[in-house]
Amino acid sequence: MAKKTNNTLIETFKDFKETKSIDRATLVSVLEESFRSVIAKMMGSDENYDIIVNPDKGDLEIYRNRTIVADDELTDPNMQIALTEARKIADDYEVGEDVSETVDFSQFGRRAILTLRQTLSSKILELEHDALYNKYKDKVGEIITAEVYQVWHKEVLLLDEEGNELLLPKNEQIPGDFFRKGEPARAVVARVDNSTGNPKIILSRTNPVFLQRLLEAEVPEISEGVIVVRKIARVPGERAKIAVESFDDRIDPVGACVGVRGSRIHGIVRELRGENLDVIQWSANPQILIARALGPAQVNSINLDTEAKHCEVYLDPDQVSLAIGKGGMNIRLASMLTDTVIDVYRELPEGTDEEELEDDIYLDDFKDEIDEWVIDELKKHGWTTARQVLDAPREMITEKADLEDETVDEVLRVLRQEFADEAETAAADTAVAPATVPAAEPEAQPEEPAAETETDAGV
Repeated sequence: MAKKTNNTLIETFKDFKETKSIDRATLVSVLEESFRSVIAKMMGSDENYDIIVNPDKGDLEIYRNRTIVADDELTDPNMQIALTEARKIADDYEVGEDVSETVDFSQFGRRAILTLRQTLSSKILELEHDALYNKYKDKVGEIITAEVYQVWHKEVLLLDEEGNELLLPKNEQIPGDFFRKGEPARAVVARVDNSTGNPKIILSRTNPVFLQRLLEAEVPEISEGVIVVRKIARVPGERAKIAVESFDDRIDPVGACVGVRGSRIHGIVRELRGENLDVIQWSANPQILIARALGPAQVNSINLDTEAKHCEVYLDPDQVSLAIGKGGMNIRLASMLTDTVIDVYRELPEGTDEEELEDDIYLDDFKDEIDEWVIDELKKHGWTTARQVLDAPREMITEKADLEDETVDEVLRVLRQEFADEAETAAADTAVAPATVPAAEPEAQPEEPAAETETDAGV
């Protein structure tokens, strides 16, 4: 019975060792400590016990060492053994000698066995938590690949190669992320929460470190230390700006990160669900860095207050929309990258009528309807606004910009339609309802019926 009980306990712990990768020394130490704890509780002391654990074979032996005393001098049955009892083991024992005998753990009773199981379970759980915490506390900031196990509304549960549970909260997911059970997913270890003693491994795909680790994996010069990523500003799933610097003057840091025809950056963009990446060269000069961060806009001048971390940027009117970007995204990322509050101002060319300019529309605002290369060709020849194009002779546009007639006609149609839509909107806003004049009394004008009139504004 004792052997069966011991083996059962050992097998339980052996299974845990195989699944949780507990090292042999820890395994032996924990099992021995658990047995000694129970023995000390039941017998008052465990110092005269030897516990031999062989986890590889699932074997456990317990020996109790006692000193032989005369029968009438026995005072501590746990530490001493009477001579008569000792000679039942070997008839040549004498008083003062030590006796070592095997102990069946079952002789301590059912209560001791239950206590041992509870002690083991508690220590095993503690070891499991410690192993998980120790494994991941040094992996914070590293990318890992895990298998999607369960997808919930607020988070995704993933399992690593050892079956440990990892959490990817909704707010750490990129907009557009879609996960299926059984698929691999990549994320960076954001933090390990061990406040309750039960570690929670939190992953992230929105953290700028995730983008940095992807760059290190795709760009050898970064992993080798030739190029360093100085700062990343990111709106996950939308756009990111990355400032990089090269320690080798022969290497262009921007070109190295982007790769030939974007070969190095394309894989990262796919992983980030189509997030647009702008790579710029870092500069220790804050004004140069701000100008680069506002790209593709061309900056004329910058007034910078370094203490207040605030600057005023002056640009040509057609560059303002580029600096701000769609929905203010470009200027927002530039501010994040440079850690500076940026205000942009238009610089009007001499002789420009500001009121006329306010009624005009920059060609860059038509990028959704007109190909960007067409707009660039028009701007090369001085046409930066819609009215400038409409006021120019059609033949001149075709000849100077070297565009086909069909292309020019389409550009003119889009521009005219924009102003037509604005005119219709203005007319609708200022329209006045028709006024009706009541019919005159029949006695006053018997010959003519009363007529309705309309205001100048129309119906």
